[in-house]
Amino acid sequence: MLTRRHLLTAAATAGFAAALPRPLEKYDYRRALGSPSPMRSGKTVEIALVSQERQVALPCFNGKTLPMWTFTEGAWPPVIRLNHGDRLHATLENKLPRADQLNSIHWHGIRLPNSQDGVPYLVQQPIEPGQRCEYSFVPPDTGTFFFHTHCNTVEQLGRGLMGVLIIDGDTTQPYDADELLLLRDWRVDAEAGEFNSFYTLRGAARAGSYGAVRSVNGAVNPEIRLPAAGDCRLRLVNTDPTRILRIGVEDAEAAVVAIDGVAARPFTLSTWPMAPGTRVDLVIRAPQDGEVARLVDSANEERPVTMARLVGQGAPRRTSYFDPAPLRRSRIPEPSVAGATVLDFVFETSDAGRAFAALGDIKGAEMAPLCMSEKYFWTINGKPWPDHGNARLPPPLAVLARNRSYVFRMRNNTPFTHPIHIHGHSFKRYASTRQKWTPHNVDTFLLLPGEEAHSAIVADNPGDWMIHCHVLEHQESGMMGYFRVT
Repeated sequence: MLTRRHLLTAAATAGFAAALPRPLEKYDYRRALGSPSPMRSGKTVEIALVSQERQVALPCFNGKTLPMWTFTEGAWPPVIRLNHGDRLHATLENKLPRADQLNSIHWHGIRLPNSQDGVPYLVQQPIEPGQRCEYSFVPPDTGTFFFHTHCNTVEQLGRGLMGVLIIDGDTTQPYDADELLLLRDWRVDAEAGEFNSFYTLRGAARAGSYGAVRSVNGAVNPEIRLPAAGDCRLRLVNTDPTRILRIGVEDAEAAVVAIDGVAARPFTLSTWPMAPGTRVDLVIRAPQDGEVARLVDSANEERPVTMARLVGQGAPRRTSYFDPAPLRRSRIPEPSVAGATVLDFVFETSDAGRAFAALGDIKGAEMAPLCMSEKYFWTINGKPWPDHGNARLPPPLAVLARNRSYVFRMRNNTPFTHPIHIHGHSFKRYASTRQKWTPHNVDTFLLLPGEEAHSAIVADNPGDWMIHCHVLEHQESGMMGYFRVT
């Protein structure tokens, strides 16, 4: 728990922020955000989800069938679509094939009641094989979200145990198409037709373990057909356990209209980082009939990767200049930075992590013989998440008073990038020593090596809420904690 020395005044924050890179305030398009979507009472949508091993042959598996773990039969992943105001009532049954595989669902990015957040032991008992539980809530926000297990996440998500949740009602006018693009790697041996290890000591102690096969919607470099010259919404979701992308669109005009499900005033897409757990909604002017644009990951500038081909089809839909329709403003409360309490969250390498790094670049099978009494490689405020099966909870990292504004001053004292995910709330990120952007809301904050960044929240959602790295091997090896809102 934070002590008095962790609390600073807002005046100190203001002085620090004045020295940071100046935020971008340039808007490229003339239309501002629409008014918030009205919150009307809707219907109840009943969904049955069964966690189970199923033999699946995704196009990217090179003709092989692999034992994926999925929530539903048929098409992967399941996509749940609600209208704003609808209630989701989901029943989850655990039929995973191993007795040690507990289960739960975390609804990533949703500001829901704490009891529905799906974190085992913190808010619910994990679901044993053969058992079931129910989730029921009305999502308060429109946008693009996803859901995944929060038990043995690195393997269960690695095998495909996830889905997408879309809450409609955020458009100010219809787009000509609305397409979901799910981005992720697969840790598979395509020739052998089997999964590789999902967790390695080397990956956990460094930048994570990358998959050998990269995909969009389960295919390698698929063709996405769009109405020619149409203004098309592309919902990009990075559900990879490790990879940080830098996405861009070549040979078509494109704008960012939402980040992590929250509407942003449209701005031109040059490139944009997408860490594990993040979502970015784009509007692009599709190519003319038969012409092709490309979705590209340029995280490696020397070897950019084409993720998908965007192909125009049919008669042109639009002839006007590109001025994408904005989305509706969110209902997320605006924090007051002036007078906010400042909380320190310091992300560091543990003693075990430093000792492991000193061993050098050890790889693969060489991990197995290592005898390490301590496999916590990361800490938050000097504390690793304990290895008690998570059943014995540590104290919270901080206790926040309900409806007050807080600034999270986050500092990355490690040589690796960490996407920091917050449950139950949304960060308003506004200042950084290393990044420039117009202030905007996220639930997953990309924290660069050596970076100090300031984000603000209104602590309006009571309960115990996780804060953790969404490189899942980092989460599983210590970089996780929680804060309490009372």
